[in-house]
Amino acid sequence: MKPTNLKRWPGRLAATGLLMLAAGCGGLLPKPAPQPVFYVLEGVATQVALPVLAARPAAPTLIVDPAHAAAGYDSTRIVYVRKPHQLEVYAHSEWVDAPARLLGPLVAAAAERSGAFRAVLRAPAAARADLRLDTELVRLQQEFGAGPSRVRLTLRATLSDSQTRQVLAQREFDRTLPAASEDAYGGVQAANLALQEVLDELARFCAQAASAWVAPRGAVAGALPK
Repeated sequence: MKPTNLKRWPGRLAATGLLMLAAGCGGLLPKPAPQPVFYVLEGVATQVALPVLAARPAAPTLIVDPAHAAAGYDSTRIVYVRKPHQLEVYAHSEWVDAPARLLGPLVAAAAERSGAFRAVLRAPAAARADLRLDTELVRLQQEFGAGPSRVRLTLRATLSDSQTRQVLAQREFDRTLPAASEDAYGGVQAANLALQEVLDELARFCAQAASAWVAPRGAVAGALPK
């Protein structure tokens, strides 16, 4: 048996103490915050057969303005409600962009799918359009209460004459669907289903309004500005 070298013990004890101190301090360090999860708002593949209008020589052109949102729904935060008049947001779940900005191309695609317009443009555009479509996201929220949660989506659409600025038609689309689960992902799934139903109705709304439109005398539809 080899004799113990007492001179080495102080160094070994010091090293062991440092390791124990480091391990103890590691347990006291704050844990990193969870990374946010991002979700898209894009609707779903529609199964509804929309009536397509026959192309008319005088079919109007449409310009779609950027959608805007009511206060409280103009950020990337995913909103839910547990008490009336009180909006709350998920801590670690967000939309990839503000829902109103995500709606822009979806609204334009729905109007184009109606088949009622010679062309559908998104503002800003160089060409003049006969009609203008404005949309507002009134609410998009997951509602908790008695029973399973639900998602409510409300969109207001206004179609006006670009030349006279006269409002030709206005409608509010409101859909409430049950969430697949009691969390942000379940709400996102329901929101996309509700959005597609609203977009299908919006396409019908645009088609009906366009079919009733009569070009003003002397107007040149879709003419480029001089």
